[in-house]
This record gives sequence, structure tokens and C-alpha cells, in this order.
Amino acid sequence: MTNQKRRKTLSITFNFDEIFEIAEQIERNGAKFYSRAAEKFSDSASRDKLLYLAEMEEQHEKTFAAIRAELTEDVRIESTFDSENQAALYLKAMADGKVFDFKKDPSDILSEGKTLEDILHIAIGLEKDSIVFYTGFKDMVPDKFGKEKIDAIIKEELGHIIDLNNQLNSQKK
Repeated sequence: MTNQKRRKTLSITFNFDEIFEIAEQIERNGAKFYSRAAEKFSDSASRDKLLYLAEMEEQHEKTFAAIRAELTEDVRIESTFDSENQAALYLKAMADGKVFDFKKDPSDILSEGKTLEDILHIAIGLEKDSIVFYTGFKDMVPDKFGKEKIDAIIKEELGHIIDLNNQLNSQKK
């Protein structure tokens, strides 16, 4: 299928307001996941680490909300431009729940039987999903709309993966 035909078959478009709203929801989901996961542990080191990650996700949500609030009305409703249509197709797949379902509360998968190791594996997967989303999203956002802030959040999310992986490795020892 040619790019032109693919563009014509794409039935969903995103504007900047919607994309920032999705980013905020991803961060709310992450904060809720880490907060609920922290409730499952009595040892303060695990609980404190998870609560710290919840706070970081809350800060990311505030960052996206602040960027979104600064958008003028004409920019807010402006459709994203993606000459290759790659990012738009990815966002559509994500919105349809085929990549990951940002509308689904990830804390729902926390059950009584989950170990800290299980939770860390889930958390690493969620962090990777958000990095993939933000990387595609960043490519669609003009510099003047907070691209550097999205880069900073991606860097922090990468740091979360390193922290989670270190914690996972310390569990195995």
C-alpha cells in the first residue's frame, strides 16, 4: 500500500490537545499503579521506591498539563502533521488499544499474589510503553510547544527503567 493510500485510509486524526490529554492519562495511570503497588509492601525500601516513582509520574502529568494549558486555541485544535504518516498510524494503533491501552488502569493487574519482582517487571513494561509513545509524540510536536520538556520526561522515564532494573537485580541476589 502506498503512503498516499495509507493516508486516505487513516480514519482518525489527533490534535495537540488530544495528544497532551493522552500523555496526562498515561502519567495518571502510572502514578496510580505505583501508589497501589506500594500499598502491597510492608518493607519501607520497596514501598518508598514505588511511592517515589508515583510522585515522579504525578510531576510528569503536571508538566504535560502545564504545556497543554499554554496552548492557544488555534494550536490546541491544530491537527498534527506527519508527512510519512508513521506517528499518526502509531497513535491510532495505541488509541485502539493495539499497542497499549492508555484508558485501562494498569493497577487493576495488581493482585494479592504479585511479588515485588512481578511488579517491577510490569513497571518496566509500562515505562517502555510510555517512552515509545513520548518518542513518537515528540516527533510530531513543534519545538515551540515544549519538545525539550518531552525530551526531559523521556530521559526521566529511561532513568525509571534503570532504577527499576537495579531494584529487580537486587531482588534476585
